Amino acid sequence: MSRPPLFDLTGWMLGVLRRILYLGTRTQVFPESPEALGLKPDLPVCYVLDERHLSNLLVLDHECGQLGLPRALHPMRDEAYTSQRSFFFLSHNERGRLVPNPRVSAAPMLKAMVRAAFTDTRFDVQLVPVTILWGREPGKQESVLKALLAESWQQVSTLRHLLAMLIHGRHTMLRFNAPISLREFLSDGIDEAHAVRKLGRILRVHFRRQREMAIGPDLSHRHTQLQTLLNTPSVHKAIAAEAEARSISLVAAKKTAREFAIEIASDYSYAVVKAFALFLTWVWNKIYNGIEVHNFERVTNVAPGHGIIYVPCHRSHADYLLLSYIIFNRGLMVPHIAAGANLNLPLVGSILRRSGAFFLRRKIKGEPLYATVFQEYVHLMIERGFPMEYFIEGGRSRGGRTLAPKAGILAMTVQSFVRSHARPLVFVPVYVGYEKLMEGNSYLAELHGRPKKSESLFDLVRAARLLKQNFGKVHVNFGPPLALAEFLDAQQPDWRELPFDAQAPWLRGAVDATAMELARRINSLAVVNPVNLVAATLLSTPKHAADLRLLQKQIGHCQHLLAQTSWAGTIVRCDLPPDEVIAYVRRLDLVQCHPHPLGDMIRADEQQAALLAYFRNNILHLLALPALLACLVSHNRQLSRQRAREAIRGIYGLLRAELFLPWPTEELDAVIDLTESALAQRGLIQDGDGDSLRAPPPNSEASPQLQQLGEILRPTLERQFLTLALLQHYGSGQLTRARLEEDAHLLAQRLAMLYEFNSAEFSEKLLFANVVRNLIDGGILQVDDGGLLRFDARITLAAAQTELLLAADVRHSIHLIARAAPSPAS
Repeated sequence: MSRPPLFDLTGWMLGVLRRILYLGTRTQVFPESPEALGLKPDLPVCYVLDERHLSNLLVLDHECGQLGLPRALHPMRDEAYTSQRSFFFLSHNERGRLVPNPRVSAAPMLKAMVRAAFTDTRFDVQLVPVTILWGREPGKQESVLKALLAESWQQVSTLRHLLAMLIHGRHTMLRFNAPISLREFLSDGIDEAHAVRKLGRILRVHFRRQREMAIGPDLSHRHTQLQTLLNTPSVHKAIAAEAEARSISLVAAKKTAREFAIEIASDYSYAVVKAFALFLTWVWNKIYNGIEVHNFERVTNVAPGHGIIYVPCHRSHADYLLLSYIIFNRGLMVPHIAAGANLNLPLVGSILRRSGAFFLRRKIKGEPLYATVFQEYVHLMIERGFPMEYFIEGGRSRGGRTLAPKAGILAMTVQSFVRSHARPLVFVPVYVGYEKLMEGNSYLAELHGRPKKSESLFDLVRAARLLKQNFGKVHVNFGPPLALAEFLDAQQPDWRELPFDAQAPWLRGAVDATAMELARRINSLAVVNPVNLVAATLLSTPKHAADLRLLQKQIGHCQHLLAQTSWAGTIVRCDLPPDEVIAYVRRLDLVQCHPHPLGDMIRADEQQAALLAYFRNNILHLLALPALLACLVSHNRQLSRQRAREAIRGIYGLLRAELFLPWPTEELDAVIDLTESALAQRGLIQDGDGDSLRAPPPNSEASPQLQQLGEILRPTLERQFLTLALLQHYGSGQLTRARLEEDAHLLAQRLAMLYEFNSAEFSEKLLFANVVRNLIDGGILQVDDGGLLRFDARITLAAAQTELLLAADVRHSIHLIARAAPSPAS
């Protein structure tokens, strides 16, 4: 019979010690449900702890009892093997030492179990590695002393561990990990001694990865990192090129490179991160009604052994603070965030840098040395396993929709992985959805033409007044990770064998494909909140006012469409009853209720409507196909299914590029059929004679509801039609890309003032730039050697398909404003 390793204490004595320990210990346990471990009830369980500390064992035994798992201090009995306890330590200090003196050797109990498994082929045991970190439970640290005694990569002495217990007992984290079947492990045919060594090595690697996942990789001091960066061959080459190009000495060029590295690099401090998390807990509790996190297990499942790049949408300055806070609160290391140099303000920049931010200049063209230092820094971070976070949109979305991705740092990431792919790398798309924006008023000012204001300390001080406001809830949804190696395999199967060339056409194509795939994945994670639903429905009504009952019905239509269309499996829907949806938005002061004897009215004033447009655009892509079909049927009253499909296919290429819709053209017919069925179930479209679609009778209640559904997409269609109408007006070879974008932007502003196209974001210049880019990418426009835009008859076909989707008065207004455009020579 085996005896418990290293301990010769009776069970009741350990029970007494456990009760004493838990007078000052509180533990956060992952996973929260024992079913998530997938333990087999007919097999014995043996827990594996990393370092030999009695406190770790007592915490483990207590939490096993709380979760209904087999107790660590209870015997493990099997016909082939019996032990007085169900745990062992992987490594330990020599008994009685108060300073670190680790001794790594195979635990006697591990050897005995392996021997029993070789003796009796029926014997199996589930080995469950358990990670316990004292002082890792975030959000509740209160002093520098606590930070200094929190978990780190240093070897922990018995004395230091006792101090950590006293300081951090109430902030302890325990993580049960997936069980390892001893029988399955031995099925490789290895001998007994080799099996013991290999299993011990696998468990040590596992614990190292768990610690790395929680507190980050074990990196040397920042000075050493910078020295490693400056000594890379590519930086040496760039320094020599800089010295020659600027006619300066190598010493001066190297000094410049070092200044660039210091300007860029983070100065990560675990103590600062914990203090910052404490401060953010207070801030979030002040301004938000809650932070809802969805599907975070997708990150914890992939984190061990993988490099992680978090890729969130960018809606607010709060995005990166929220994401880091959530990740830290769930036991993982906060990512290092690529921040714009505009945020490197006095004091603020220092805090952000110590919280993991590294800084990037907005424009690096003409600075080859800076670009090389930055790229090598990114490569160093990826190679050493730091999780990272950046926004592929480049800047915050002022209009509420996902912006076209920029290749910059994403290209550096893909190139770094192709150069050295020893560690698997995954992208984790993240959707952040707000119910009210802190920057809402400044976004509106910029959309109305006011230049973007640079960040300053004064603005930060003024932002303190936001603490008195209510910004509703925030939803953060984590998507399935995108494994970069597998994605590159689909783009270029032999990429591992090819010599590395950053300018290789296949690599540039792979970067673009990765960017578009990530943008589509972010969009597919949208969280639909009450504000989104009210914005999408109320802004489709004349004067942004609606009868309460009819608005509730329209919200019900949208909820049904979101539940029945192809997005249903990936998005997070809002299933509140429509009356509760409206009441919720009223409490946020985003709409007003006007009592009336014939029925209450819901209305948004001009300021509220402009803010609501942002939240309508958050879910615009989710309702794009239903709105397209609604436009076609409501404006044409009756048309064949084939004609409807042709019209949607004709406009789909532009819409897919602008809204990052996921379906390739060959899958579009099936999605259209599903959308048609969902609309028919709500009585919004009807079967006509034979194979045709028919709008509800004009005097029916469903007729204006169908028209309002189509209105959701009207601003997007109008922008496209205005751009096409301008091209037809000017003719092929008459305009440059920049001139077309500028004229479209100015005419849209004029159209908004003259014809009540009253959405502030309708005339946003960036959106017209996206339309022109999509026309070029789709081959409808070509740029000749002189920079002029040329096109053929396909532009007429695209315009004709768009005309089908717009009302006659809208088409007439756009044609009038296009004909009023100045000549190209002016």
